[in-house]
Amino acid sequence: MDMRSQALKFVILIGIVSLCADATYEGGRSIAGAYLGALGASGAIVGLVAGAGELVGFALRLLTGYLSDKTRQYWSITTLGYILNTGAIPLLALTGRWETAAALLILERAGRAVRSPPRDVLLSHAASQIGSGFGFGLHEALDQIGAVLGPLAVAALLARQQNYQSGFAILLFPALLGLGVLLIAQQRYPNPQEFEVKSQTPTNGEGLPRQFWIYLAGAALLAVGYADFPLIAFHFQRTGLMAVNTIPLFYAVAMAMDAISALLLGRLFDRNGVITLVIAVAISALFAPLAFLGTPPLALLGMALWGVGMGAQESIMKATVATIVPINQRGLAFGIFYVGYGLAWFAGSVAMGLLYDRTVVGLVYFSVVAQFAACSVLFWVTCRQD
Repeated sequence: MDMRSQALKFVILIGIVSLCADATYEGGRSIAGAYLGALGASGAIVGLVAGAGELVGFALRLLTGYLSDKTRQYWSITTLGYILNTGAIPLLALTGRWETAAALLILERAGRAVRSPPRDVLLSHAASQIGSGFGFGLHEALDQIGAVLGPLAVAALLARQQNYQSGFAILLFPALLGLGVLLIAQQRYPNPQEFEVKSQTPTNGEGLPRQFWIYLAGAALLAVGYADFPLIAFHFQRTGLMAVNTIPLFYAVAMAMDAISALLLGRLFDRNGVITLVIAVAISALFAPLAFLGTPPLALLGMALWGVGMGAQESIMKATVATIVPINQRGLAFGIFYVGYGLAWFAGSVAMGLLYDRTVVGLVYFSVVAQFAACSVLFWVTCRQD
């Protein structure tokens, strides 16, 4: 079998691992905001927990990105991350206080941080064989199948039992399955760097290219204005816009749109470059007024647009990093990117949590303005592409 076919099989295997992981933690996150609210947390606390989780998670990625490049132990660090990432969610079934639940949600984000940079480097090697946009897009599409199945399973269980703890407990099964597939992938492909196609990016310069830092600024603006789903779910619960067991279904719709858009945008990215990301961000920027100010049907449309934006962020945004930095600095570049993105996400989450408690309209304006500002910076990157 040729190298391209083997690379495709590798991407699919890692995609299955992510499918199982996403079924676990996205299933948990689909009810996390509502669960925190049921345990007595305020909107500000929900926003703070969501933002703190992203801050801890993204900050750790700088360390794990650096360590993965330094030690070349990409597989070992990835495996540790998946254990933490998927192990924390089923433990929420044992909690009864929002403080304990918040700690586990932050631990889950920390585990995701540990595994993300080294896993993305492993994927970038294989993606160089089949197209960076398509490789990361295919991975994200498989990833989001799990992100759909997890919330659907939780929604079905809540419809029968109306018990948050049972919803978290059932997620132990995909967590264990994903770890099993990860071990198989590691055994079959111990050296994914053999897939690498020679990059056109220079590898002998010092530091990361200027284009990377401008790109990071645009991504940070996008993160500032992108409301995390726990706050959206909190809004749905607080306003009584829909039944509790319907909230995970809205999240499942968003994850389905994430999967579809990631695959399509990946193909478009390989043909057209960063302008694909600019267009996706401009479209998804309209989610905030629909989700926070609309009726249930409009809120559903808002969640679909939210999913389009997430699909872009989880696929072609990462593919761009892989194409504009040297091969031997990808772990560090992914780590730096995630730190900047995470700091911006944290600041935005806290700001939007505080805004929500005072003025929902103000939150919507904040979100839309930040995302269109991101479009302008990303468009500048597009104009400077060779």
